[in-house]
Amino acid sequence: MAEASQPFWKGVSLALPLTLLVPSLVLLPIGLFLPRLVHGGGIDLIGRFLLAAFHPSLEASVLSSALSGLAVTLAMALLGWAVSLLGGILSGLASSRTLWTTCTGQSWPASGFRRLLALPRSIHELLWGLLLLQLLGLRPVVAVAAIAIPYSALVARVVADLLDGLEIKRLEALRCGGAPAAGALLTALGPPLLPGLMSYGGYRLECALRSATLLGVFGLGGLGTELRLTLQSLEFRELWTGLWLLFIAMLVLEGTLAALRRRWLAPRRFSLSHPLPASRGRRLESAGQELLVVLIVLFALCWLLADTLDVRWSDLLRIQPLPPMGAPDWPQVLALPWLTLVANTLLLTSLAAALAIGLAPLSLLLVAPWPAARSLLRFGWALARLWPPPLSGLLMLFVLQPGLLTAALALGFHNLGILGRLLLESVEEAPSGPREALELMGSGSRLGLLYGSFSAVARSYLAYGAYRADVMLRETVVVGLVGATGLGSQLLESLTAFAWDQLFALVVVYATLTLLGEDLSDRLRRRLQGPPTTAMSTNG
Repeated sequence: MAEASQPFWKGVSLALPLTLLVPSLVLLPIGLFLPRLVHGGGIDLIGRFLLAAFHPSLEASVLSSALSGLAVTLAMALLGWAVSLLGGILSGLASSRTLWTTCTGQSWPASGFRRLLALPRSIHELLWGLLLLQLLGLRPVVAVAAIAIPYSALVARVVADLLDGLEIKRLEALRCGGAPAAGALLTALGPPLLPGLMSYGGYRLECALRSATLLGVFGLGGLGTELRLTLQSLEFRELWTGLWLLFIAMLVLEGTLAALRRRWLAPRRFSLSHPLPASRGRRLESAGQELLVVLIVLFALCWLLADTLDVRWSDLLRIQPLPPMGAPDWPQVLALPWLTLVANTLLLTSLAAALAIGLAPLSLLLVAPWPAARSLLRFGWALARLWPPPLSGLLMLFVLQPGLLTAALALGFHNLGILGRLLLESVEEAPSGPREALELMGSGSRLGLLYGSFSAVARSYLAYGAYRADVMLRETVVVGLVGATGLGSQLLESLTAFAWDQLFALVVVYATLTLLGEDLSDRLRRRLQGPPTTAMSTNG
């Protein structure tokens, strides 16, 4: 009788592949509210924008301006990435419990460094750029520092997690044999750390290019500035000239990094308890030598680029005169609608995350029977991750009213490109046997993809989705231009009005929210896939 009285849903669980589609249910409320935002006043402009993609301007002056802007954007991205990689590796070593325990027998200094680095990584690079712009003026070093500061803290976190997640049996054996701490750490942990570091370093370089473009949208120079000006002036042919050049640069970068990963990381699967065969050992050694040569060339190029762009690190100490700030008005700060601002920020993040996470597998299922449609989808996702969210938002304002939902669509569209690429690559690398077996049994291409391929990648994809949701919480600041009434919009308003008391309070609240989101996403990733380093190091 007791069993009969239990609710029918007791003991019912959702199949793992279907969990990938659950976030796409957000399309139901969005479809309900979206028609109320449509005004249709700019439908003809959207048509002109799409047609201009097939007829970009090829005038010499336009090409010259776009190429010059692209060169500046690439230089800012490369410089910011190089500085963040150096700073992140050093900070990551200082944040490693394994390193401190091996060298001093104490692990508490690592916890101190981790807490210290939490604040810079919790603030988006755009906010760093706008703050430094107010303090230092429009100088080339501002964009580089805006990328390098948060990226260094992010790289440090990953390096520390990678180090602390490695097996230490060989390290303990070397220490017991009398090897010095530094030599034992380098010998035991250096080779297994290298693949994860190379993979994540390449991923960060791609992110740096997107960040440099985004900073340009907000006036820090480069191709992003050109894109925003051409969009605002409705010069769509000139806009697509710059966008196609940026698209080509991104594809070349992604292809180069993918080829280097295949070349260098192919022999990475080995156990410390089972030595590598001589041929594979020589291959790993050769890959390390090639990597060293590439790094030397890259850092030499960064040196030349810093000189060409006139990036002077001493400019970081030259603070320009600021407007009178006056005494802080704390009653006015407390009078801000904090509950509404925080709630709207979390709602914006949730909507964008659900859209991006759910639409990637749903759209891949829809085009499963048609290989040509999948290629078109891959192309669309490449444009999505390349197109900065503020520009997507401005484009949507041609047909939608400003507001939280418009901002969520812009942010979700950008992250859909990132998550879609990850899902597609994971599906292509997954074993094809289960999917082919299901299709031979007559299940069809969609069911074969759902239960044959999605089953293998569901946990890792959802784990990375949790990480991207944490990133999207930081990125809510970039869609403040679209009228999203959250913390990001209020931050930009307070920064424009030089309300430093409000700005300080908003940054503190924003950083607190992002750190709480980071902790929540870490817990979810551990539950889905184990230690956070697994998801972080393999998604790059």
